[in-house]
Amino acid sequence: MKVAASRTDTLRELEGEVGVLIRRIRRVIGERARAVHPELLPASYLMLSYVRDNGPLRASAIGQVFDIDKGAISRQVQHLIDLGLLDRSPDPADGRATLLTASEDAVRRLEQVADDRRQYLADRLGDWSAEEVAAFTASLRRYNDALNEPGDR
Repeated sequence: MKVAASRTDTLRELEGEVGVLIRRIRRVIGERARAVHPELLPASYLMLSYVRDNGPLRASAIGQVFDIDKGAISRQVQHLIDLGLLDRSPDPADGRATLLTASEDAVRRLEQVADDRRQYLADRLGDWSAEEVAAFTASLRRYNDALNEPGDR
Protein backbone atom coordinates (compact mmCIF):
# COMPACT_ATOMS: atom_id res chain seq x y z
CA MET A 1 0.00 0.00 0.00
CA LYS A 2 1.46 3.35 -1.10
CA VAL A 3 1.52 6.08 1.53
CA ALA A 4 0.34 9.46 0.32
CA ALA A 5 3.17 11.92 -0.18
CA SER A 6 3.35 14.73 2.33
CA ARG A 7 2.70 18.29 1.18
CA THR A 8 6.40 19.02 1.73
CA ASP A 9 7.38 16.11 -0.52
CA THR A 10 4.90 17.24 -3.15
CA LEU A 11 6.19 20.82 -3.03
CA ARG A 12 9.76 19.49 -3.34
CA GLU A 13 8.67 17.54 -6.42
CA LEU A 14 7.01 20.68 -7.81
CA GLU A 15 10.27 22.61 -7.33
CA GLY A 16 12.12 19.88 -9.22
CA GLU A 17 9.69 19.95 -12.12
CA VAL A 18 9.79 23.76 -12.25
CA GLY A 19 13.59 23.49 -12.37
CA VAL A 20 13.34 21.19 -15.39
CA LEU A 21 10.92 23.66 -16.99
CA ILE A 22 13.27 26.58 -16.37
CA ARG A 23 16.22 24.74 -17.94
CA ARG A 24 14.08 23.80 -20.93
CA ILE A 25 12.84 27.39 -21.32
CA ARG A 26 16.40 28.73 -21.25
CA ARG A 27 17.38 26.28 -23.99
CA VAL A 28 14.30 27.08 -26.07
CA ILE A 29 14.86 30.83 -25.78
CA GLY A 30 18.40 30.35 -27.05
CA GLU A 31 17.11 28.24 -29.95
CA ARG A 32 14.43 30.78 -30.78
CA ALA A 33 16.91 33.65 -30.63
CA ARG A 34 19.26 31.89 -33.09
CA ALA A 35 16.29 31.07 -35.36
CA VAL A 36 15.38 34.77 -35.52
CA HIS A 37 19.00 35.79 -36.20
CA PRO A 38 22.23 33.81 -35.71
CA GLU A 39 23.76 36.69 -33.70
CA LEU A 40 20.72 37.41 -31.52
CA LEU A 41 21.35 36.99 -27.80
CA PRO A 42 18.68 35.19 -25.74
CA ALA A 43 18.07 38.21 -23.47
CA SER A 44 17.72 40.44 -26.52
CA TYR A 45 15.22 37.96 -28.00
CA LEU A 46 12.98 38.43 -24.96
CA MET A 47 13.22 42.22 -25.29
CA LEU A 48 12.51 42.10 -29.00
CA SER A 49 9.42 39.99 -28.38
CA TYR A 50 8.28 42.42 -25.70
CA VAL A 51 8.75 45.44 -27.98
CA ARG A 52 6.87 43.67 -30.78
CA ASP A 53 3.96 42.98 -28.44
CA ASN A 54 3.93 46.34 -26.60
CA GLY A 55 5.69 48.90 -28.79
CA PRO A 56 6.39 51.52 -29.68
CA LEU A 57 8.31 52.01 -26.43
CA ARG A 58 11.08 54.12 -25.00
CA ALA A 59 14.20 52.23 -23.96
CA SER A 60 13.61 53.38 -20.37
CA ALA A 61 10.24 51.58 -20.32
CA ILE A 62 11.92 48.37 -21.47
CA GLY A 63 14.51 48.78 -18.73
CA GLN A 64 11.77 49.05 -16.11
CA VAL A 65 9.99 45.93 -17.37
CA PHE A 66 13.17 43.84 -17.41
CA ASP A 67 14.72 45.53 -14.34
CA ILE A 68 17.89 46.31 -16.27
CA ASP A 69 20.04 49.43 -15.90
CA LYS A 70 20.14 52.13 -18.57
CA GLY A 71 23.59 51.15 -19.87
CA ALA A 72 22.66 47.50 -20.39
CA ILE A 73 19.41 48.45 -22.12
CA SER A 74 21.27 50.86 -24.37
CA ARG A 75 23.73 48.12 -25.42
CA GLN A 76 20.98 45.59 -26.09
CA VAL A 77 18.88 48.11 -28.01
CA GLN A 78 21.89 49.03 -30.14
CA HIS A 79 22.56 45.33 -30.76
CA LEU A 80 18.97 44.87 -31.97
CA ILE A 81 19.20 47.96 -34.19
CA ASP A 82 22.51 46.77 -35.65
CA LEU A 83 20.90 43.42 -36.51
CA GLY A 84 18.03 45.24 -38.25
CA LEU A 85 15.48 43.94 -35.76
CA LEU A 86 14.51 47.22 -34.07
CA ASP A 87 13.59 50.53 -35.65
CA ARG A 88 14.06 53.85 -33.87
CA SER A 89 11.88 56.90 -34.45
CA PRO A 90 11.38 60.27 -32.73
CA ASP A 91 8.83 60.35 -29.91
CA PRO A 92 6.11 62.79 -31.04
CA ALA A 93 5.40 63.60 -27.37
CA ASP A 94 9.05 64.52 -26.67
CA GLY A 95 11.39 65.37 -29.54
CA ARG A 96 14.44 64.54 -27.42
CA ALA A 97 13.32 60.93 -26.88
CA THR A 98 13.06 58.03 -29.31
CA LEU A 99 10.57 55.21 -29.63
CA LEU A 100 11.50 51.65 -30.49
CA THR A 101 9.46 49.26 -32.61
CA ALA A 102 10.19 45.82 -33.98
CA SER A 103 11.18 46.03 -37.64
CA GLU A 104 9.02 44.36 -40.28
CA ASP A 105 11.76 41.76 -40.71
CA ALA A 106 11.79 41.06 -36.96
CA VAL A 107 8.01 40.66 -36.85
CA ARG A 108 8.13 38.23 -39.78
CA ARG A 109 10.97 36.22 -38.22
CA LEU A 110 9.32 36.14 -34.77
CA GLU A 111 6.05 34.93 -36.29
CA GLN A 112 7.84 32.14 -38.16
CA VAL A 113 9.63 31.02 -35.00
CA ALA A 114 6.33 31.05 -33.05
CA ASP A 115 4.58 29.07 -35.80
CA ASP A 116 7.38 26.50 -35.78
CA ARG A 117 7.24 26.22 -31.99
CA ARG A 118 3.46 25.74 -31.96
CA GLN A 119 3.84 22.98 -34.54
CA TYR A 120 6.53 21.36 -32.38
CA LEU A 121 4.20 21.48 -29.36
CA ALA A 122 1.32 20.11 -31.41
CA ASP A 123 3.51 17.20 -32.49
CA ARG A 124 4.95 16.50 -29.02
CA LEU A 125 1.59 16.84 -27.26
CA GLY A 126 -0.32 14.99 -29.96
CA ASP A 127 -1.49 12.34 -27.52
CA TRP A 128 -2.93 14.98 -25.14
CA SER A 129 -6.60 15.75 -25.60
CA ALA A 130 -7.72 19.36 -26.02
CA GLU A 131 -9.20 19.11 -22.51
CA GLU A 132 -5.86 17.98 -21.05
CA VAL A 133 -4.02 20.87 -22.72
CA ALA A 134 -6.67 23.32 -21.47
CA ALA A 135 -6.50 21.89 -17.92
CA PHE A 136 -2.70 22.11 -17.88
CA THR A 137 -2.84 25.68 -19.19
CA ALA A 138 -5.38 26.63 -16.50
CA SER A 139 -3.23 25.03 -13.78
CA LEU A 140 -0.11 26.78 -15.02
CA ARG A 141 -1.95 30.12 -15.13
CA ARG A 142 -3.20 29.57 -11.57
CA TYR A 143 0.33 28.69 -10.44
CA ASN A 144 1.77 31.81 -12.12
CA ASP A 145 -0.99 34.02 -10.70
CA ALA A 146 -0.32 32.69 -7.19
CA LEU A 147 3.37 33.59 -7.50
CA ASN A 148 2.94 36.94 -9.26
CA GLU A 149 4.50 40.00 -7.77
CA PRO A 150 2.94 43.44 -8.36
CA GLY A 151 3.61 44.44 -11.95
CA ASP A 152 4.02 40.88 -13.26
CA ARG A 153 2.21 39.68 -16.41
